[in-house]
Amino acid sequence: MGKRKSQRKNAATLDNDDTDSVSSSSTVRSDHMLVSGGEEVQLDKESILDQCLDALYEKRGSTREKALASIIEVFNSNLQHEFVEMKFATLLHQCLNSLKKGSAKEIALASHAIGLLVLTTGPGDKAKEILEESVSPISEALKSRSETSKISSLLECLAIITFVGGEEPEETETSMQIMWQLVHPKLGPNVVATKPSPALITAVVSAWSFLLTTLDGWTLNPKSWQQSISYFSTLLDKDDRSVRIAAGEALALIFETGNLEKFCGEVKVSGDISITEGNNYREFVHIRGLRGKILNQVRNLAAEAGGKGSAKKDLNSQRNSFRDILESLEDGYSPETSTKIGGECLNIATWAQLIQLNFLKRFLGGGYVKHMQENEFLHNVFGFTPKTKLLSRSEHHISALEKRMYKSPNSVLNKARTQLLNKQRMLSQDKNTGHYAVGFGDEEI
Repeated sequence: MGKRKSQRKNAATLDNDDTDSVSSSSTVRSDHMLVSGGEEVQLDKESILDQCLDALYEKRGSTREKALASIIEVFNSNLQHEFVEMKFATLLHQCLNSLKKGSAKEIALASHAIGLLVLTTGPGDKAKEILEESVSPISEALKSRSETSKISSLLECLAIITFVGGEEPEETETSMQIMWQLVHPKLGPNVVATKPSPALITAVVSAWSFLLTTLDGWTLNPKSWQQSISYFSTLLDKDDRSVRIAAGEALALIFETGNLEKFCGEVKVSGDISITEGNNYREFVHIRGLRGKILNQVRNLAAEAGGKGSAKKDLNSQRNSFRDILESLEDGYSPETSTKIGGECLNIATWAQLIQLNFLKRFLGGGYVKHMQENEFLHNVFGFTPKTKLLSRSEHHISALEKRMYKSPNSVLNKARTQLLNKQRMLSQDKNTGHYAVGFGDEEI
């Protein structure tokens, strides 16, 4: 792809690079409890989860909400593999019950808990079961647009469970269609469309783009692509800055796939002559015109002086985003971004990876660092190996006594190293005098 003209890098670093950033909210106030004698003992997190799981059967909604908040906090602070292995089905079905009968707050919490559950299980039978069991309840819950926070949580949940559990492109596209219908509903003759809020549009576009990163553009319906490109172009003119940035990133992702020209339907015969058929030719002309329009919109947003929003920080963020998008659309350059996770640098070089990382970071919140450091699934997604993982393979569990034994000048390891160096020097001297040593490889060092 070549080097970018400006060689600009966006360094996205975490506030606490070397510590686990964990939500400190409060339902589980501490991992400790006081017993009658005043002795403080650590309460096992599985015990907390068992208590919370029992609380999800309670009739009082506020009790279930507190239990879900505690479950989220525990799943953020530690990866609960053993608990999930034993009780994932029970937790899933109780969360799904909350989606069906809970308040907007309970639905939002249950959605987040399901997302954390599938990220903890990773791909496989459990993730597939979570997806199959959850799509219908989530789709039903999305039909009620009572609160944006609830809808955003449901969209995030649908995106995450499809990202982890979706094994076929058709499953991913089904989830994308569910999202799309929130901003493009199929209405009956006596139904009046309600105008989606900027927050809803941003949530839908972000979740839709997140799932698009997992698909080959050729597997999608061309008509769906054309409709989405036209829609995103209209969003670039909206007043809400978050809407414009989400739409711009979606367009950059579509361009990055390299499948935009599949709509042209052009058949080259010889030289500059080409034969096109009616509808295909019109589609080709339409896409070419739309591409030019989008480039002009992106140029304007990359150089916007003000208006359409007020905060300087947000304006700078928009300019930076659209400068990167412009370079992608014009020259095919992808963004170069790095972020520090626990002191280890993760480099991002495609729009697909950047969209995935930002989406997961928003979803995980306080559990982002912990999951990026310890979640094998996320390591595979981003090709990331944290220092803690490297240490666990080598000297992480070596005791102080063992370190002294191995690092001391008189240690067995160092004596062996000295013997090896001496033998190498002897070999070198023998070679210089025309004599070659034999049997070295069979000697014990």
